[in-house]
Amino acid sequence: MAKDLRTYLHQLTEADAQSVRLVDTEVDPRFGITAYASALAEKGDYSALLFNQVKGSELACISNLLTSYDRIAVYLDCEVQDIPRVYGEKLEQPIAPVVIDRSKAKVKETVIEEKDVDLGKLPIPVHNEMDGGPYLSAGVMIIRDPDTGLINAGIYRHQIFNERDMGVWFLGAHHGGLIYKKYKKQGKPAPVAIAIGHHPGFVMGAVSRVQGIGGEYEAAGALMGEALELVQAETSDLLVPAHAEFILEGEILADEDHPEGPFGEWPGHYLGGGSVPIIRITRITHRKNAIFQDIVASSREHLVVGGVPRSGSIYQTVKEVVPSLKTVNVPFYSRMNCYISLHKERDADVKKAAFAALNTEPENLRHIVVVDEDIDVFNGEEVAWAIGTRFDAERDLLVIPQWNGPGGLLPTNWDYNKEGKNTPRMSSAVIVDATKPAPPVMFPKRAVVPRDHVDLADLQALRDLNADEKNRWLEKP
Repeated sequence: MAKDLRTYLHQLTEADAQSVRLVDTEVDPRFGITAYASALAEKGDYSALLFNQVKGSELACISNLLTSYDRIAVYLDCEVQDIPRVYGEKLEQPIAPVVIDRSKAKVKETVIEEKDVDLGKLPIPVHNEMDGGPYLSAGVMIIRDPDTGLINAGIYRHQIFNERDMGVWFLGAHHGGLIYKKYKKQGKPAPVAIAIGHHPGFVMGAVSRVQGIGGEYEAAGALMGEALELVQAETSDLLVPAHAEFILEGEILADEDHPEGPFGEWPGHYLGGGSVPIIRITRITHRKNAIFQDIVASSREHLVVGGVPRSGSIYQTVKEVVPSLKTVNVPFYSRMNCYISLHKERDADVKKAAFAALNTEPENLRHIVVVDEDIDVFNGEEVAWAIGTRFDAERDLLVIPQWNGPGGLLPTNWDYNKEGKNTPRMSSAVIVDATKPAPPVMFPKRAVVPRDHVDLADLQALRDLNADEKNRWLEKP
């Protein structure tokens, strides 16, 4: 059986039966879906949520699915600390997709013709308080480069304008935007398809740092561990994932824009917007009992989905210049930071590693913290401890002025005034060297219990105190 969203849900619930929760009551797509995720997050609960009664729709919606690195480790079949290495190594071995017959493509089970297209019937959420309307947040837009014929895939934000039209917001050098401009220059509409609901390997393959235009299908295959199965689209020559939950087909109009936003982006603020190109949807295909997949915008899930692929790409790049790299972490709670652990053979290793990371993700990374291999970069307490004991600000802090910007999604890349107008500006990045001096310098050893004695501890012998033991050792208040 080909991997898809449902095979992953089965794998996830096999690993943790409590990981997916059903919301069996009617919810309003305007804030109702994201309200459940927010309410659980306040209690430290990040369960995936399956909604089977979304007001105005007959279709189910799953949200809050990819909220932890543990859930990524499930599909990559590795430990959390090995995610960047495994992710990076998989991307080095791309797997080409395969095309299957239409009769075998589950996404073709239901076909909605152009005259019946109504985006309002899909359970598309309004995520946050000031959002300009419903947004697709987990849709993978597929577009073909008219010059090379290569297919590019990526996740963009799509505001729903009416029953047939939505926007697409391109930032900077997004490959999808570069391809769209080629069609626009020719005065032609750009055929596109948007895949919604698939295996996380496909979703993250679409946002991986693949060099050049195209390659996302191959990256998805590598992350899924099998060839991604594709099928011919209904209205164009695009090849689309055969086992997605939904495929929305249409075209980006050549000369029509629409005001867009605001939308709460991954840094947790409202930036971006303006006028954007319009996508007109002319066909929808979906599976029977289709599940609409949503990523909770400006939330932990948003950060995980973006952070993991970047960790993998950074691992690859840093490993090339500093072979003694142990691992990296772009933490889910702050995608602007990157923690790097390595075995420092020379003092120059720190700057080499840090600049490799910054050049891999120049528009988003702001703080690079480099630590020794004995520090677990997936444990924020250990990173903070290393900064407190192995970092001297006068000697070990490097500020890089005007590193990223101007403008973009990070609030520090803008100047603000009392009239509420924003002016784009450049902002800085920093490198924090929280490592011990390189050999042969001797540095105080860390106080630890001997590993062999820790391994001998019989944790199975632990139990709660009984009544007699409480009376013997505990005083009553």
